[in-house]
Amino acid sequence: MLPTLLLLSLCLSGVLSLFPKACTTEEALKERCCCPRAQDGSMCGAASRRGRCKFMHAAPHTHRKSYRQQNDDRLDWPREFYDSVCVCSGNYDGADCGDCKFGYTGERCETKKMTVRKEVRELSRPELLKFFSYLSLAKMKVSARYHIMTASNRHERSTFRFHEASVYDVFAWAHYYSFQPLLQNDEFNLTTNFAHEGPAFPPWHRWYLLFLEREMQILTKDPDFFIPYYDWSRDNSTCTICTNPIMGASDSQGVLTSSSYFASWKSICSGFNYIDKYCPVAEEPCRMEPLHRNPGADPSNNRLSSFQDVEDALKWKDFDTPPFNISAKRSFRNCLEGFMDPTNGVVRRRSMHNLFHMFMGGTMSQVPLSSNDPIFLMHHAFIDKILELWMEKTNATSETYPQNNIFGHGPEDNIVPSMPPVRIKDYFQSTKVFGYTYSNYTPHANGSPNSQY
Repeated sequence: MLPTLLLLSLCLSGVLSLFPKACTTEEALKERCCCPRAQDGSMCGAASRRGRCKFMHAAPHTHRKSYRQQNDDRLDWPREFYDSVCVCSGNYDGADCGDCKFGYTGERCETKKMTVRKEVRELSRPELLKFFSYLSLAKMKVSARYHIMTASNRHERSTFRFHEASVYDVFAWAHYYSFQPLLQNDEFNLTTNFAHEGPAFPPWHRWYLLFLEREMQILTKDPDFFIPYYDWSRDNSTCTICTNPIMGASDSQGVLTSSSYFASWKSICSGFNYIDKYCPVAEEPCRMEPLHRNPGADPSNNRLSSFQDVEDALKWKDFDTPPFNISAKRSFRNCLEGFMDPTNGVVRRRSMHNLFHMFMGGTMSQVPLSSNDPIFLMHHAFIDKILELWMEKTNATSETYPQNNIFGHGPEDNIVPSMPPVRIKDYFQSTKVFGYTYSNYTPHANGSPNSQY
């Protein structure tokens, strides 16, 4: 990771997180306005009819009154920080409406595009090497678009700081930030975060992968870049891509070997992962931990979920069920996330998403830090593919997403830390809406001949 830069020390009413650099100026913060000027010189590209600067009204929530009793900087995102943000017209998108919505391209964002995300073992050697070179560039190159935030004390806004970070580290930081426990009345609620353990888990991660995909396309000037997926459902007790030609082998201590493409990578926000702080070592790369992996070494997590587990998860008709947390029964989401046995939907058993994290060990088993390991991308692309299979099977739409009172998981809640803010339910739509599909590649011959995927 590149050295980070202290940008501002604020004693204002709010602070920033994954925000556009144009919105981290002292002027923007004081005016509580994140409406950057676009290339035409107007706010939000208004002169080109790309968007407009709009005051944000509080979203309707059944638990809105109780929000006033909380003091977490992420609640009712991003109303603590800004009163106004850009609202883009048509197919325009981005902080200044200078981008196209996912799935569109062209000067006026009128051309629909469609990408096929392939299985990683489906890639040719040149495609794989290009993918690795792009990841290396993203790990080294400082983001021209975003800053990250640190805090030595989450209770004290005066300790919040802004830093530059690489394109990939900005991505990894967003996962870390969303995972930190909710701060309520100066106490930490360890059962609630904004991207896991509730119905927002699948759409949040769908947005998250699309965010990185776009940033990589812009960085590399390659509009065809895509994140491959890893179908682990036929690998039983072996990570078949954990080899030096692909994602890297590791020694008995879990250290990636020197021949791995990712041997020199370090994990942003690692080393001092305290719940009352935000990424306290972002300025000190030498104190960050290198990537670690030790697939299957933990006797209690030494096998991956099976092909049949995936098929069983897909049979559940309800996306999620009350109480919409890790106790939800007969819930597709809870089986996919890996808190319930997908076979019966009612018995607690680590499986699917959660089991893969624990099977990999090391960095991946530390969920707040797990996206530092690029194998996270392929794992979550496969989780996203399973979600898409379920949505196709059940004809699910954004209206299928359930009403619930989990902080940050309501259909009208904004995804933390999206900017400009986007609603959770808007990412509970077919991948085709966002311009991508998945290949039907089968890694091994022992899968069901009638497999949906």
